[in-house]
Amino acid sequence: MTLRRDRVFWTVSLQIAIVNIYLGGFGPAQPLLRAEQHTSLTVAGLHGTAMGVAAILAGFISPHLVHKFGRQITSWMGFALFTAGVLMFVFSPPVSLTLLATLLGGIGISTVINTMVTQLSDHYPKDASAALSQASGISSAGYIIGTLSVGAIASTSMSWRLGLLSVVPLALLLYFYARPYIAKEHIPHESGPERGAMSAQFWIAWFGFIACISTEFATTFWAAALVKDRVGSTAAVSTLSMLAFGIGMALGRWFGPGLLRQLNIDSKLKSVLVFQFIGFGIFWASHIMWLSLLTLLMMGSGVSMQFALSSMRLIGLSGGRPELAVGRSSLAAGIAIAAAPFLLGVFGDHLGISRAYLMVPVLIVIALGTIIAIPTESRKLEASK
Repeated sequence: MTLRRDRVFWTVSLQIAIVNIYLGGFGPAQPLLRAEQHTSLTVAGLHGTAMGVAAILAGFISPHLVHKFGRQITSWMGFALFTAGVLMFVFSPPVSLTLLATLLGGIGISTVINTMVTQLSDHYPKDASAALSQASGISSAGYIIGTLSVGAIASTSMSWRLGLLSVVPLALLLYFYARPYIAKEHIPHESGPERGAMSAQFWIAWFGFIACISTEFATTFWAAALVKDRVGSTAAVSTLSMLAFGIGMALGRWFGPGLLRQLNIDSKLKSVLVFQFIGFGIFWASHIMWLSLLTLLMMGSGVSMQFALSSMRLIGLSGGRPELAVGRSSLAAGIAIAAAPFLLGVFGDHLGISRAYLMVPVLIVIALGTIIAIPTESRKLEASK
């Protein structure tokens, strides 16, 4: 079955692509931010903690906003808050203000991502995982652009933060493109927002979701620091090396659904986790730039589909409550984003970034264990929506 990419698909995909321009510059630039603010790895890791707390807050807020305003309007509310957070981050150098900007922008980012999952799942009921993966693949182009622009500007006399400003005009252009098609009215469901207790199987899969997101953000935030430590490159070159990770994510998200189409959701997720594990092992041992770049590409490909596939597992285990499942997944993502970069920063200050990075394969094994413990089948996940 060929995915029909209509206006809904492109609007949602471009929202996420613009968000990823920011993430693609912000995450890999942590060595630059740390050098500019003269902070330790631990303090620098607090930016990941702020983004994680933001995701947790968004997880509680989003279901209520969706109930009151609908998915489309809620996504644009999040998009506006994200843009405001970016402006604050660019023009507020002190660490206290960049942390606040990261918190505000992060609430917007998580709101946009949460509504992206439910909009596409509802719009493509027969091929939701492929739609989510390909939309994420398009968004990876934004990640690449963000990493490239920040890394390139860091090599000049200008502030690298200026590379993040492109999201503002792009956000305005997208809004005017989509404005005529945004739903003007929304009738809240009479029963109120989705609620109720989730099953034990859901929470075990939820724990696996935390592990998956933790490996992604630990890599996004600190892989550049490991390249700098192992290869001896400058902070700017190390930031640019993360392009390989972004390219790997883009390739995996776009081509992965076709390559793995014959597998069910569990088998797809296990396959990409194993591929990431192999790539990490070689990356961690590498002292050669070209090999580090190749394995960053592998790791990006392995990470690429984990969010979409893990989200589909949670929706399928939610008992027909997708908004609540996505809200709970945002809580999981928040814990992962808050804890993984911060803990890796703490371990890095005490053990060195190389030893600290060994937490990543441990997380991969945990994620694999939850899939084995709570197996699901793609047809059951699709039928549950």
